[in-house]
Parts: sequence; C-alpha cells; structure tokens
Amino acid sequence: MKINITRIAIIVLMVCLLSVATFAKRPSITVLNIETKGVPLDAQQMGNLVRIELEKLDTFDVTDRYDVVSLVEKNKLNIANCYGKSCLVEVGKVLQSDYMFTGSVELYGQTIISTFRLINVKDETVERTLVNEYLNLPLELQGMAAISVQKMFGRKVDEEMETRLTKKFDYENTINNPDKARLNLQGPRFGYAFIFGQMSERLRASKTSGGFDANPAMFQFGYQFEKQYLNEGNYQALFEFIPMITGVDQQMFIPSITILNGFRNNKTGWELAIGPSIGLGSYTKMQKVNGVYYTEDELSKMGLPTKDSEDVLHKDGITKFTSALVFGIGKTVKSGKMNIPVNLWVTIPTNEGFRVGISVGYNSKK
Repeated sequence: MKINITRIAIIVLMVCLLSVATFAKRPSITVLNIETKGVPLDAQQMGNLVRIELEKLDTFDVTDRYDVVSLVEKNKLNIANCYGKSCLVEVGKVLQSDYMFTGSVELYGQTIISTFRLINVKDETVERTLVNEYLNLPLELQGMAAISVQKMFGRKVDEEMETRLTKKFDYENTINNPDKARLNLQGPRFGYAFIFGQMSERLRASKTSGGFDANPAMFQFGYQFEKQYLNEGNYQALFEFIPMITGVDQQMFIPSITILNGFRNNKTGWELAIGPSIGLGSYTKMQKVNGVYYTEDELSKMGLPTKDSEDVLHKDGITKFTSALVFGIGKTVKSGKMNIPVNLWVTIPTNEGFRVGISVGYNSKK
C-alpha cells in the first residue's frame, strides 16, 4: 500500500513539473525594425518602442534589442530593409525565433496609419495582420503602438485613450488638440430668463405706478467668449465672458455681462460654472404699504414715514449697476464639427428675488 501511494505521489509530482515546464516555455518573438515615414522616430526607435509594448503583454519571450544587435552582427545579417515575409522568415530561422514581428508607421495627410504583422517562422506564414488609423499626433506614437499591439493580441484597450487618438471631433483635450490654448466652444448664445420675487412684481406693475407692464419671462441673446487656463486629464478649467442683452421682446433693453469660472469634462461634455453677473437697472427709493409700492415723495404727501424705504425697480428711476451671483450647469452636444452647448442657470436668491434661465448656442470647430 505504501509503495502504491509513493508511486502515485511521484507520478503527480512529475505531471506537475511537466505542466510547469510547459507553461514556463513561452514562444519567442523578435522585432527588428518598424518602417517609418513622416513621423519623428526612425525605424530602429519605432522597433524598440514596439518591443517594449510586446514585453508588457507578458505573453512572449521577447528577444532583447541588444541580443538582436549581437545576433545580427554575429550572423552578418543585413536587416536594413528586411520587412517582407521571406526575409523575416530567413532571419527568424537564423535567430531561432518562433515569431517575427514587423510593420510600418506612416503619415498620410493628417492620418497616421500603423500596419503590424505577426509572422510564424516555422510555418512561413503571416499569422496576423492589423491596420489602425490615428490622428496626426506624432508625440503620441507610444500610445498608438500600445493600442495596436494590445488589439492585435486581443488584450483590453484603454477606450478613452483610443478615442482621443482616433476621433477627430472628440471633446478637445491636451492629447488630440495639443497646440490649442483656447477651447473652441465660444459663439452666439440665446435663451430665456424667468424672473421671480420682487423683481417679477415690479416688472408686472403698471407704468402709472412706476412699473414696466412687462412679462417677467424675457428673451436673451449675446455672445460667449472663453479662455482656457488648465487642460489636464478629463477636465478643462476656463473663464467664460458672456455679454448679453435681455428684454427686447418686452420693449426693454437690459445690458449685462457675466464672468464665470468653470470646469468642463473632456469625456462627457458636462460643465459647471459660477461667477458674478453685472448689469444695469433703474431704481428709486420706495416702500410697500398695504401691498402697493410708493415713492418717498408719495409717502410724504400721504403723511407716512419714509425710513423703511429701499431701492426698488422703477421705470423713471436712476440707472445703477446691479449684481448677482450666477451658478450654471451645461452639456455640450456634438454633431460632426458642430458644437451645441445647452446651459441651465440660476442666480442666488436675494431680497429682490432670483432668476433662472436656459441658453443654447452653437459654433463650428475649425
């Protein structure tokens, strides 16, 4: 019985060792040069870059670049223009490599095209071929090589990175728009403002009582200027300058300028912003008595005190600067080269009331 147990243990141990040995023996792969045209790296540098990405897969026994140089010199091989299957198979047999990896990275117009091939030396066949197109971003060749190698061997790819390197009209960021200091989302804006509280009451009031006889929902139009000061990762930080004209539809002319500091998400197009809005309005000292506003002169004639009078909107009042704190949230919708920002905003409530609004814009990315 002891002999049988010993034999079984030996057999199990041998099977385990054999399995480990088999698992540990990975196929060898050799990269010579990757042909390049119109990009900053030469063929040897591109080959080294691809070799690094293959090593990251941890799937192959990748021939070290120094070993490649040594073996090439030792066997007096000419690899200067060795990109074809026949040449690579011949070199692979001399180097005793299971696979040879070759390809090219070339600039065509505004597109970088990478073509990679995996050659089975023993079978003398091209086992895999992969062609990828990227934006003309020469400083991102390593990212392109990583994506191509990962896709070629069925590995998970960083989808966000791939989008930024391949989608021309993706949201702007430091990768696919490295030379831009300003975001190209500025353009005309138009929308509606809805006014609540005391301001709404004064706008509705008749002109005979100093009101405006207007609807507290007003059309707005203007132009948004933007200045980016930070663009990292998924977010862009920017200043927004928005001069607007409000109330033309109510026979009014109310100028204002809003200065916002905001963040925009490169990936989704969502943004948040906050900042002051400066405008003009006509005000006079008034006091509310029994639900009706009276000027100080009217109060004096009525024999009523004026100590509780405050600045209230009045069509014949003195023009003054007004201010409000605006908080906004928005989403940019893209359609080809067209950007369509949609924003909702609200002013922080004060004694006068508050405003909410919606604005829409458009521009074309150049």
